[in-house]
Amino acid sequence: MPNTFSKMYAQCVFAVKYRKSLLEPEWRKELFAVIGNLIKENDCDVLIVNGVEDHVHCHLRFYPKISISNVMQRAKAKSSKWINESGYLENRFEWQDGFGCFTYSEKEIERVFKCIENQEEHHKKFSFIEEYLMLLKAHNIEFDPRSIFNDPI
Repeated sequence: MPNTFSKMYAQCVFAVKYRKSLLEPEWRKELFAVIGNLIKENDCDVLIVNGVEDHVHCHLRFYPKISISNVMQRAKAKSSKWINESGYLENRFEWQDGFGCFTYSEKEIERVFKCIENQEEHHKKFSFIEEYLMLLKAHNIEFDPRSIFNDPI
């Protein structure tokens, strides 16, 4: 077969270190645009990047030649650098280690997009941890609840 054909969609979720509420509304949209551009630089199609004060959701289409881990590593590293260089925060900014990645069929894309688009409303009903646990369970991902997030020492 001379060509590779694919249509793969993922939602990647990552949190501010210790889940601190540091992503301020005044510059959050700019941050999401930066993250979206960083994902595009890694040859993915961005559907939406959105979140709230303590975490980010990235909905993207990716291709077989792409490692999602590499895309997220670069997006997180360069966006934290952008935050630190912006002067928006007094202290050094860091993302939590790791991320969640959940794949979807094309039939689910609109529903996932709307959920990510409406994060502010969504989080009036669910905390980030509740949402994240629901995603893990919905995708049948085995996990130890004690090891999902790093807490401050």
